[in-house]
Formats: sequence, C-alpha cells, structure tokens
Amino acid sequence: MDPITSMNQISGLATSQTKLGSQPSSALESFEQILGSAVNSLTQKEAEAGQAVASLAAGEDVELHQVMLAMQEADISFQLALQVRNKLVEAYQEVMRMQV
Repeated sequence: MDPITSMNQISGLATSQTKLGSQPSSALESFEQILGSAVNSLTQKEAEAGQAVASLAAGEDVELHQVMLAMQEADISFQLALQVRNKLVEAYQEVMRMQV
C-alpha cells in the first residue's frame, strides 16, 4: 500500500510538470472548447449528409452509396453524442445524490 503524500508534494509535482511542458496541449483545452468542437463536428456531419441527400434528390451525379455513407456517419455521430450526454447526466445525478 502506498503512503498518502502531502499536498506540498502533489502541488510541487503539478508545477514541475507544467514547467517541463510534459502535458499535451489538448489537455490544456477547457471543457467548453472540447464540447464546442464536438458539437460543431456533429453539425458539420449532419449538414454534409443533408447536402448529399439534396444533391441526390435534385438528380445530380451523386453515388447512392456515398449518400448512404454520409447519412450513416451523421447518424452514428449523433448516437455517440446522445450516449455521451446520457452518461454525463447520469454522472451529475449520481453526484447530486451523494450525501455530504
């Protein structure tokens, strides 16, 4: 069993890691930026699928399999976002049920 380290050692470790630049730049992004980029990516995939369907419906030279792939990509991305949201809500509810 490892002994509990003091807070001075932990904070010293964190500042030394930051000074060394050992943390990747993606770890420094805020949660808001990560969530915003994920939502933007989801919106872009949905727009691409909509454009592909509109092009097919207009009779343009678009392969049916490309349209179906774009639609499936958008659907899978949406399902992933929905499951992540469900897990976040579940975690929030679990934290709110904790007694202090």
